[in-house]
Order: sequence, then structure tokens, then C-alpha cells
Amino acid sequence: MKKNVLVVEDDEIIQQVLEWRLNTLGYTVCAKAATAEDAIVCAREKKPDIVLMDINLKGNTDGIDAAAMIKKLFQLPVIFLTASSREEDLERAKMVQPDGFIVKPFNDTDIRVALTLALSNPGQNPPR
Repeated sequence: MKKNVLVVEDDEIIQQVLEWRLNTLGYTVCAKAATAEDAIVCAREKKPDIVLMDINLKGNTDGIDAAAMIKKLFQLPVIFLTASSREEDLERAKMVQPDGFIVKPFNDTDIRVALTLALSNPGQNPPR
């Protein structure tokens, strides 16, 4: 059974590349969001199996805060996706206890490994 992925990325080109790569790897993109607020709405409405979350999003709330809310409200695994290597971002991201971390630029192997590991640990991700 294909797993549903919510892609949260404010760059439309990266959104499209991720969707193409995820489809090629056998996943379904059930929704895409460009802001933290939209990500929370999509997580509630679409009930994805996992979330790929960019850390730096446009708007008042970043991906770290959105991930914390999604993990708390919906108990979904979240993998951070970022080009940022700022120490303050990494420290804040660690506090959310992400289920994975992909650094841009990424390749299919990076995505496949992160998703496989995050989705194969049922103890950390209780059923919804």
C-alpha cells in the first residue's frame, strides 16, 4: 500500500521535484503546503502517513513550530528538509525530535532512506 506524504515547501519548483521523486519511489503526495498554517490544515484534513517539512517557510511561523504542532496534535512523523545549517535552527529542530533530516540538495536515496526509517519505527509513531 502506498504511503501518503504531506510536502511542506514554499519553493514551488522544489515542491514539484519532490512530488515527482516521491511518486517515482512509490509514495503518494496527498497534499502540498507552502506555509506552516496550511501544513497544519492539510495534516488535519488529509491525514498523511508522514510529513516532509522545510524548516524555513514564508510567513509568521516556520517549519520547526509547524512540525511541533503537527507532532503534538496528530502524532505524525515529521522529516525536516532544509538547506539551513545555522546552529540555532538545528538546536530548535532537535527539540521537536524529528523522525529524520534531509539536507538540500538531496537525491532519491536521501529521500528513500529517510522515509523508510521514519515509517518503519512504529513505536515512535503511534496509530492515529
